[in-house]
Amino acid sequence: MSAGPNDDPDLPVDNAARESRAMMTVRPRGFVTRALGSDLVFAFLRSRLTVVAAIVTLTIFLAAAFAPWVAPHDPFDLASLSLLDSLTPPAWENGGSASYILGTDDQGRDLLSAILYGTRISLAVGFASVAFAAVLGITLGLIAGYVGGAVDSVIMRIADVQLTFPAILIALLIDGTTRGLFPGLTREESAFYVLTISLGLSFWVQYARTVRGSTLVEANKEYVLAAKLIGLPSWLIMLRHVLPNVVGPVLVIATINLALAIITEATLSFLGVGVPPTQPSLGTLIRIGQDYLFSGEWWITMFPGAMLAILVLSVNLLGDWLRDALNPRLR
Repeated sequence: MSAGPNDDPDLPVDNAARESRAMMTVRPRGFVTRALGSDLVFAFLRSRLTVVAAIVTLTIFLAAAFAPWVAPHDPFDLASLSLLDSLTPPAWENGGSASYILGTDDQGRDLLSAILYGTRISLAVGFASVAFAAVLGITLGLIAGYVGGAVDSVIMRIADVQLTFPAILIALLIDGTTRGLFPGLTREESAFYVLTISLGLSFWVQYARTVRGSTLVEANKEYVLAAKLIGLPSWLIMLRHVLPNVVGPVLVIATINLALAIITEATLSFLGVGVPPTQPSLGTLIRIGQDYLFSGEWWITMFPGAMLAILVLSVNLLGDWLRDALNPRLR
């Protein structure tokens, strides 16, 4: 068998050929391997407080999502409710029952089950309103930053005017308008949509301003100018080229706004503008428990309030970590 050209030790080694063969033998890492080895995952695992917040948030999300299977009772099943079980204290209190670990409310509903179902409603309203605000704000921000001129001025002036209206006032306005236009629509049917639109219209300005500022920077870069030069339409340039480069800060805003949306929904429900008592959210449970707080039935308010505080705190901690992790100045 004849020797190869590089088998003779006296001949010079072809470094280029060797590197080429080495690159061919190295297998590319998969997506999971790259993700686990990223700086973002390393920073996440390094922060114990963030890991605990993520575990708590994930646990609450899963418990709320699988409430029909996790909850010991169905608080919406009127046939299973009994007024004789109303205002039952927690199981460790005198007069408590093992069937109702956290006690019952004024209608005899198991408070633990009501909290799980209420968290589900609060999270649904929060996610829906954040998604609506993000889509509206990102769209208007892209148009304002990319088109500029009079369109930019009109959108930003509308945003300035909208900032003068708080979410509570917008909710009252939309709720009154909905009742006037659709008199046959009940609160049970319209509460979710009224809250989603109200909160979405309250939060879209933050997305629009952030995306507009980033779009103004990206619109003058070479890749956008090259896309214009080859004749791509403006909407395609905004969606394909500009949007992926401005979506980073939007994720941080969405995480923080989720906590704000949950708090605002609880406030509106506490004031009676949110979901009705027949479909209690956390804010509705707190409002119901307020009427019995000074008569000794403290658990109706305390446990939903504790769940709301833990949920909002965990989401806020995740939002703060994500903001710091995505900030290149803090790396």
